Amino acid sequence: MSKAEIALLIDFGSTYTKLRAVDLAAARVIGSGQGPSTVDTDINEGLTAALADLEARLGTLPDFNHRLASSSAAGGLRMVTVGLVRELTAEAACRAALGAGAKLVGTFAYQLTPADVAQIVALAPDILMLTGGTDGGNVDVIRGNADRLALAELCCPVVVAGNRAVADEVATVLDEVGLAVTVTDNVMPEFNTLNIEPARAAIRRLFIDRIVHAKGIDRARKMFDAVLMPTPAAVLEGARLLADGSTETPGLGSLVVVDVGGATTDVHSIADGSPTGDSVNEHGLPEPYAKRTVEGDLGMRHGIAGIVAIVGEDTLAASAGLDRPRFDAALEALSADIDHLPEGDDQQAVDCSLACAAVGIAVARHAGQLSVVQTVTGPVTMQEGKDLGGVKTVIGTGGALAHGSDPAAIISSALADAAKPLSLRPTSAALMLDADYLLYAVGLLAAVEPEAALKLGLDNLNPLDTKEAKDGCSSAA
Repeated sequence: MSKAEIALLIDFGSTYTKLRAVDLAAARVIGSGQGPSTVDTDINEGLTAALADLEARLGTLPDFNHRLASSSAAGGLRMVTVGLVRELTAEAACRAALGAGAKLVGTFAYQLTPADVAQIVALAPDILMLTGGTDGGNVDVIRGNADRLALAELCCPVVVAGNRAVADEVATVLDEVGLAVTVTDNVMPEFNTLNIEPARAAIRRLFIDRIVHAKGIDRARKMFDAVLMPTPAAVLEGARLLADGSTETPGLGSLVVVDVGGATTDVHSIADGSPTGDSVNEHGLPEPYAKRTVEGDLGMRHGIAGIVAIVGEDTLAASAGLDRPRFDAALEALSADIDHLPEGDDQQAVDCSLACAAVGIAVARHAGQLSVVQTVTGPVTMQEGKDLGGVKTVIGTGGALAHGSDPAAIISSALADAAKPLSLRPTSAALMLDADYLLYAVGLLAAVEPEAALKLGLDNLNPLDTKEAKDGCSSAA
């Protein structure tokens, strides 16, 4: 194969470094490889092992036209956001951070206290985003917070995305103590108006320019061209391409992606999300077209305790179709080893039950909610969040789905529940499975070969039929 025909897509994960070799002309995967993520020692070792695995499968390594990577290794892109009002600028900052693929480890609002500053330093973020005030609005809080952060033992880059009237002054205060500062557009230039794309872009630039070096990932620079973005951002970009299509090929339309991992369950939606019901009024911040949320208490191994605490052992046992002694034994086996794959029918049933619950809860949190408010003129229906009822496709990805015993049941847990009519989850979407974990590769490839990336994504989604879902594995959300 000629050099111009093949792309290598790399994902430096927290546990494994995963490779996909893609024939661009045919838009198909010609080989996969995997090795340990050895970021803590020498990242070249894990990447070399993954390349050796790929070479063993292919017979020989081709010349690659593109060698592109994403990363969630070394803890992912750890971010802290600081805003003025928790429901406004602080929330806008969170959305910008999550949309850029960050792992949000702390969110602070109003005037920072000494305890807040100490906590921020202890969190050791890779990037801090400082926001506050609409343009021309409050300047005192963001100015005061900058002064407090300047006195702290902070050593990470700072993105200033607040009131433009004071942004340069704030940047100077932080720059004078040696912090690397990037000033970008206000995430909320006017009340209830979001402008988060410039902040997302600034975060990704910092990730490429500084964080990749800080985490040692550039030690393998000779083996790839660039780390383009955090892996969650690559998945979001892959989802966006699948939804929107290209100039030549139509996409799937509005969609939701649910990524069930060992530590978190991520949900991505590409949809307008505006109210579709009669006489429904929007409440709260406008929702971004491309939205990502992360549920840190809903993981298949690290987050098992969170799922059990929310749902309850009895409900999960009933969902798995097991009595409590058998359920407890299987749950203990899954909880004891974060790398453990389910063995036998009981463990598979419990794993499925946990995944169903994680998906149902995560999508319910991501989707909007209706409420009825009594006013002087009578009851009014309010919508907070995105209306995903009309979403056309739900895509599942992650090991629990790709290797689970009943992926159709797990993904169908994302759909609306007649018993909870106020939750705006998808109602009758087609269900798809990203069985080969290609969404990150689609997102990476979209930047350089969008047509090939789109075809690769579309051709490798496996349709699922909810009628094939086994009994006893339903959403507990």
